[in-house]
Amino acid sequence: MATYSLANERLRALEDIEREIGAILQNAGTAILELSKEKTNERLLDRQAAAFTASVQHVEAELSAQIRYLTQVATGQPHEGSSYSSRKDCQMALKRVDYARPRVRKQNWRLQSPSVHTDFFWLLQQDSPVFHCAS
Repeated sequence: MATYSLANERLRALEDIEREIGAILQNAGTAILELSKEKTNERLLDRQAAAFTASVQHVEAELSAQIRYLTQVATGQPHEGSSYSSRKDCQMALKRVDYARPRVRKQNWRLQSPSVHTDFFWLLQQDSPVFHCAS
């Protein structure tokens, strides 16, 4: 349940950033409209420029925080609410066990076979590509 609330919180933060970008565009549009007039209102222009700058800095800080979080998730570093790294480690360990199990069984069977030594020497004497040596 904590994972869902964290994900919802992250999505809400991204929605806030999106609204802030809308405000940035609106401030920029108002400033450009004011600059296009023959007689500009300096006070309005200064307020719009200050709001634009503050909004851009806020969006930059919030996006940087989101990127840092995503970098932690993607690299498998520990972070709040994720078990991806542990699950991936477990899956890889199980694959290694599945890979090694038949080879261990095969070696165990060979060691228990009464004719291991004679079979081995017989294979060495054959003209087998496995045991073929370069002249």
